[in-house]
Amino acid sequence: MSVITILSDFGAHDEYVGVMKGVIFSICPSVSIVDITHQIDPQDIAQAAYLIPSSYRFFPEGTVHLIVVDPGVGSERDILAVNHGGHFFIAPDNGVLTLLMNREKSDTIVRVRNADYYIKPVSPTFHGRDIFAAIGAHIVNGTGLEELGTKTDIEDLVHLEELNCRLSETGELVGKIISIDRFGNLITNIDSNSLTNFRKNDPKNRLQIRISTHVIAGLSETYANADPSSPLALIGSRNHLEIAVNDGSAERHFKAHKGDAVRVRLL
Repeated sequence: MSVITILSDFGAHDEYVGVMKGVIFSICPSVSIVDITHQIDPQDIAQAAYLIPSSYRFFPEGTVHLIVVDPGVGSERDILAVNHGGHFFIAPDNGVLTLLMNREKSDTIVRVRNADYYIKPVSPTFHGRDIFAAIGAHIVNGTGLEELGTKTDIEDLVHLEELNCRLSETGELVGKIISIDRFGNLITNIDSNSLTNFRKNDPKNRLQIRISTHVIAGLSETYANADPSSPLALIGSRNHLEIAVNDGSAERHFKAHKGDAVRVRLL
């Protein structure tokens, strides 16, 4: 079974996602399509960049992943077709693949140039339909990446700066809220590997997690480890540090917003 996934900022109000699926089925009727999410905040390239590495690896090799968070649609920005660990990614060259390709070497990176595989006429405002969906379906049908355009190197791509957490001059691990899920959990860009390295000399769980003026002591294993309506911090399913409230909303509890700083220190 062949699979195409779609991740976008289109939401569910308009016809955009449905029409993309129509293009895909017209070219490759037997493919299965999976919606990762269409609730990326509008034009939020960084939010999408964090989600890609935590989602694609649960799909079988050969899956084609369409990443349509593309505020530069119709401009001079390029469209990329990437073979990464046996998975294929179609995405704008705007930095959205930064975290994915920083972690492992990609096998092939192509700048899409061959208009023979587009839906025509190409709308300057809807490349998701006319290029991304069409290209993805053709890859499922066996089109090689080299047929789509010209090879390029990772060093020549757009990279987003400051996506990762960092160590401050005072020895704190500093990150920020990158996403707030529908439960009100605050998902940060402090990944589990960075946190493990930071606390390698901390066998007694003496961490302090700070958000604004609030302090959470230590890490919990589950949401239920805290009393009802009490805040906690834990490593969530995306392998990133989350701040949550048991049976409540950390977003409301802390009056938090995406982009707010989160600091971790050792006592």
